Amino acid sequence: MLAHAVFLDRDGVINRDSADYITRLEQFEFYPGSLDALRRLTAAGFPLIVVTNQSAVGRGWIPAAELERIHAHLRASVAAAGGRILDILVCPHRPSDGCACRKPLPGLLHAADAAHGIDFRTAVMVGDSNRDIECARRAGVGTAILVRTGNGGQASRELAAGDNRPDITVDDLPRAADWLIANR
Repeated sequence: MLAHAVFLDRDGVINRDSADYITRLEQFEFYPGSLDALRRLTAAGFPLIVVTNQSAVGRGWIPAAELERIHAHLRASVAAAGGRILDILVCPHRPSDGCACRKPLPGLLHAADAAHGIDFRTAVMVGDSNRDIECARRAGVGTAILVRTGNGGQASRELAAGDNRPDITVDDLPRAADWLIANR
């Protein structure tokens, strides 16, 4: 069983998000420090799994081949920095499609479990939205971390008012990596 897996949302956590969606490789921009954070997490023995809603595919705004090109760039950049992404799991569906893989539903995490045998009790979700935290809770992920990058500022305010709070809120992925490495 794979222990200490770190599930990472993509847009707003690893790279800058866009209200107009990331539909071309040229729009994909890493946040400062995110590649080093992924390197440090890999070096500390955390398996990294990206789980991302990409409804732009289902909406016809980005061809699946371009999404694959973006993810090949993501993997290669992380590898060049000394890190490793074990898997990238994508929900390509529109919100209205009613699929089981679109976060906040835990379908992507269950797919990761089927592929890799995840110990959810020791797993961590790092996200920037309410749906990331809710997805973690629904799957039984042990720790949910909210980053303030991307939609995290708004999500932090919304989550503070409700019952579905993250275990920890940090400024960005490098701070999440610091916390994970110190508290493993």
